[in-house]
Amino acid sequence: MPPDKDDRAYLWDMLMASRAVVAFVQGRTLEDYLGDLLLRSAVERQVEIIGEAARRVSREFQEAHPEIPWRPVQAQRHILAHDYGEIRHDRLWRVAIEHVPALIRLLDPLVPRLHDEDSA
Repeated sequence: MPPDKDDRAYLWDMLMASRAVVAFVQGRTLEDYLGDLLLRSAVERQVEIIGEAARRVSREFQEAHPEIPWRPVQAQRHILAHDYGEIRHDRLWRVAIEHVPALIRLLDPLVPRLHDEDSA
């Protein structure tokens, strides 16, 4: 099923925020992350954007692409937005260095294809 215009925008937002997370943590360690409020805040915000955009992708598109971990991505956003006192920074670090790069690999093939459809 081809995505609608909104889905394309949300997927693009997910991809750009994911790339930002990877750029922020590149060359950093968990200790760097834990000791740097600015870095933690930047990563948290981008992960929140990823989850919010994922939440807005149409149900139909989500169902057509079960390879994307929609629910965990959205759940992480919920924790950051509503249970911010419960953030486990060691887990969020793992999200940033393992799960976000994996998400990029899943989104990358979708996003260029979406832009190709616009020019067709």
